[in-house]
Amino acid sequence: MRHLTPSDRLIDQFDTVLRTLVPHAAQPSRPSPAAGVHDEAISDGEREHAVGLMRINHTGEVCAQALYQGQGLTAKLPDTREQMEQAAQEEIDHLAWCDERLEELGGRTSLLNPLFYAASFGLGAVAGAVGDRISLGFVAATEEQVGKHLDEHLETLPAGDRRSRAVLAQMREDEAHHERWALEAGGARFPAPVKLGMRLMSKVMTKSVYKL
Repeated sequence: MRHLTPSDRLIDQFDTVLRTLVPHAAQPSRPSPAAGVHDEAISDGEREHAVGLMRINHTGEVCAQALYQGQGLTAKLPDTREQMEQAAQEEIDHLAWCDERLEELGGRTSLLNPLFYAASFGLGAVAGAVGDRISLGFVAATEEQVGKHLDEHLETLPAGDRRSRAVLAQMREDEAHHERWALEAGGARFPAPVKLGMRLMSKVMTKSVYKL
């Protein structure tokens, strides 16, 4: 296997950034859960609401990619590298599925994605540098927050938007698996004040991305 030089790694990192931020660039490894699912009639208002929710979920996956990429630069994770890479690939699936569904609904991805990508990348790099236990704990706490958002969205999606619901249901299952894996791998369980701070940051993202 060819040894990667620092230049190779920089190019690979840049390629990953582009595939994360450029619409329709991410390629999933699994077919969309919406394949074969048919929507029922929804109103224009319901469609607009579904677009806002799916935009939030897409940005959440942009943040997840940035988190994993930032950790990849600083965290050692010698015993869990394979699981981390698998989780990152599943997040790419989610990114592509949300992107595809937004296009079907006539929506677009968030204009704020580069900003949230940069912030999440920095948080991931810092968490990885502090130590693997904190890095994995950050993954678990983040996935916990994502799971709560997905639960809320599954409750508030228009009843006729069955394709979006199929996508979010599979994402919810995957995120729960990522959370369990991170904790079982030795991730720290963050105290309530830290989780509260993460929840407040998450609310900033969801409120701003719903429209933008």
